[in-house]
Amino acid sequence: MNQDEHKIMVRRMAALIAVASVLIAVYVLRLIFLQLVNGESFKAQATNTTDYNFTVTAARGDIVDSAGRRIAASTTSYNVVLSKLLMGDEDLDTMLQKVVELLEAHGESWNDSLLIGEPDAAGHYSFTAQADSTSDQKALAAMKDSLGLQQYATADDVMEKLVEDYKLENYSLHWQRVLGGIHYEMQQQAFSNVNNFVMAENVSETTVATIKENSLTLPGVEIVETSTRSYDEGDIIPHVLGRVGKITAEKWKVTDENGQTTYPLREKGYNMNDMIGVSGLEAVYEDELRGRDGVETITRSSDGVIVGTAMTTVPEPGHTVQLTIDSAFQQAVDKALAKNIEMINSTYNTGSSAKAAAGAVVVISTKDGSVLAASNYPSYDQNLFATQYSEYSADPGLPLLNRALQGLYTPGSTFKPAVAVAALDAGVINRFSTVYCNGVYTYYDTYRPKCTRHGHSGNIDVITAIKWSCNIFFYDVGRRTTSDVYDAYAYKMGLGVRTGVEVNEATGRLTTKNDSNYTASLDVQAAIGQGNTVVTPVQLATYAGTLANRGIRYRTHFVKAILDTNTGEVLQETQPEVMDVIEDRGDTFDLVKQGMIGVSETVSGLSNYPVTIACKTGTPQRSETYYVGSTRKHYTNTMMIAYGPAEDAEIALGIVIEYGGGGARAGNLVADIFNAYAALKEGTLTVEEPEADSASDAAVDGQDAPEAVGNGDAPADQPAA
Repeated sequence: MNQDEHKIMVRRMAALIAVASVLIAVYVLRLIFLQLVNGESFKAQATNTTDYNFTVTAARGDIVDSAGRRIAASTTSYNVVLSKLLMGDEDLDTMLQKVVELLEAHGESWNDSLLIGEPDAAGHYSFTAQADSTSDQKALAAMKDSLGLQQYATADDVMEKLVEDYKLENYSLHWQRVLGGIHYEMQQQAFSNVNNFVMAENVSETTVATIKENSLTLPGVEIVETSTRSYDEGDIIPHVLGRVGKITAEKWKVTDENGQTTYPLREKGYNMNDMIGVSGLEAVYEDELRGRDGVETITRSSDGVIVGTAMTTVPEPGHTVQLTIDSAFQQAVDKALAKNIEMINSTYNTGSSAKAAAGAVVVISTKDGSVLAASNYPSYDQNLFATQYSEYSADPGLPLLNRALQGLYTPGSTFKPAVAVAALDAGVINRFSTVYCNGVYTYYDTYRPKCTRHGHSGNIDVITAIKWSCNIFFYDVGRRTTSDVYDAYAYKMGLGVRTGVEVNEATGRLTTKNDSNYTASLDVQAAIGQGNTVVTPVQLATYAGTLANRGIRYRTHFVKAILDTNTGEVLQETQPEVMDVIEDRGDTFDLVKQGMIGVSETVSGLSNYPVTIACKTGTPQRSETYYVGSTRKHYTNTMMIAYGPAEDAEIALGIVIEYGGGGARAGNLVADIFNAYAALKEGTLTVEEPEADSASDAAVDGQDAPEAVGNGDAPADQPAA
C-alpha cells in the first residue's frame, strides 16, 4: 500500500468512528431521557396493573371402607358463579335478571336465604321463618341485624330497606323480591372484586351448555367446576359418617361474651361459601379431608382490561380416610338385624300392642377394638337426606337417631358377667361357691324380688347362674360384693364410660350409692342390670370384647388409617390402644366364659352352631306396661352380648332390640352375623349376596324354641323400691 492509499484509509476510519460516536451519543441521550427524565412515568404505565386472587377449591378426600371401596366420595359438579371483576361496566341488576330467567327456564334454583316470601295481592310480604325452628329464628334475627333494622321490623320493613339500599324502586314487586334476595345473598357472601358470588349450585349439563353458549351476552357469568359429596352406598353407617354443609353465619362470625368478634374459619383459610364437615367423621376429620385450596390470579390493567390469568397455586386434594368397616359385612349385619326384628314381630309380637320396631348392633374386632359394623334400625340413606329430611324427622321410628352409639338402654342380665368377674376377682366367691335359689330372695323383710328359675333350682354356682341367668344368685352375690366394687369392674370393661370412638357417643351411667333414689335394695337390682343403669350398644360390644380378652379393653374405633389420595401411601395408621386392664387372677374369665358358653347351649340358633360362641342374654324391663287379663306386665327389650370363637375370639358384639322381648330371641341374629363374618374371611361376601339358608330361617318358619326353653333371664317381678 502506497502513502496515498494509506491516507485515504485513515480518513475513512476516522469518518466511521465519528459516525459511530454520534450514534452512540444519540442512544445514550435517549436512554437518559427515558430513564431519568420520564422514567417514573413509564414505570407507572408498565406496572399499573392489579392482581386479583381467587380461591380454587380442592377436592375433598374420600372416605373408604377397610377394603378400599369408596363410601363417601367427591364428584364433579358445576356452579354458576358471578365475577364482579370480569363483569366490567355491565349493569348488575340487568345481568341478574338475565341469569335468573335462564335458570328458571331450565328448572334451576339460585341461592337465596332471605326468609321472606313473594308479595301478596296487596303488595305485602311475610316472613317464611318457622316459629318453632331455632335456626330459622336465629337467621331471621341476623338478617335484621345485618340490615341495621330493629328486631321488631316487619317483612315489609325489610323489603323497603333492600329496595332503598339497592335502588330497586323501578322494578316490579316480583323482581324487587328476586333481586333483593340475591343482593342480600351477595352481601352474605361478601361479593366484591376479590370475592366471587356463587349464584347457583350443582346445575345441570344443559344449563352449563346454555350459559356457555350465551357467554358473550353474560360477561362475568362463569361456570366453575367444583366437587360435591356423593355416596356410592348411601346406607353404609350414615350416622357415623355425618354430613358436610355450608359454613353457617354463627360459625363464620363468632362473638364472645365480651362482644369481641372473630372469624376463626377465615383465619384457617376458609371462604364464607365453603363446604365444611358439620357432623360425624366428616367433622372430626375435617382437617384431613379438606385438602389445600389453589389460587387463580387474574391481572387487570388500569383501563379495566384483563391482561392475564394464571393458576398460581395448584389445589391439592384432601387425604383419604379409611375405615375399619367392611361395606359388605356392614350391609349383611343391617339385613340380619332387620330380618330378626321382622321375625320377632311375626312370631312373638303378633298379639302385642307394641311391636319391635327399632334396634342396633355393634360388632368389633377383639384383636384391636376396631368396629366392623355399626347397624341402626331404622336407618336412612345419605343420598336422600336433603330431599327427605322432613319425612325422616317426622318418622316415629326415629331413623336419624344413632342408637348404636347414643341409644341408652338398661342392660338387664347382660350385666351379670360383670358382677361375676368382680365377685370372683375380689374373692367374694370362687368356683365352688353356691347360692340357694328357691325363686324368692328373702334377705330383706319388706323387699323380696323373684327369679323365674328357668332350668335351675337349689344350690347354684357361678357357671350355672350365668347359664340360666339366676336372679337369686346375682341378688345375693351383688349385695355382698356391693355396687362400689362391681361398678368399678364394669367401668374397666367399658360400661358407663366412653369407649373411645371418634364421633359423639353417649356415656351412659351405672347405679351408684350417690344416686338420689339409692336404697339398699337398689344394689341387688343393679346387680341384674336394672336400677338406674343405662348403657349403649357400642359399650355392650366393647364389654363383650373385654370379656373375650380376659380383662384387656382396647379403645373402640372406626378409623383404620389416613392415606395419601394420590399415591395410596399410609400417612397415619391407628394402632391398638389399651384403655384399661383387669389383672387375670387365675380362673375368673374362664369360669365366666364357661357360663356364657352354657347360655349359647340354651339359645335357638346357637345351640348347634358349628363355632363355639359365648353369649349372655338380657330381657330388661321398660317403663311401659300392658295387661294380660288382670295382670300388669312390663314391656321388655331384647339384649345380647356375644363373642366367638370362644376358644380364641375374633369378634364381639352388642345387640339391642326395642320391645323385642326375651333376650334369646336374638340368637338367630348372632348366628347370621357369624355366618356373614365367616363369608367375609373366605372372601365370598358381597354387597349383592342373596339371602342364603341360615339359622334365622328356622325362626321365621316358626320353629324357634318357646320362651320357657330359652335362657331364663326374665326380670324380677317387682322393681326396686
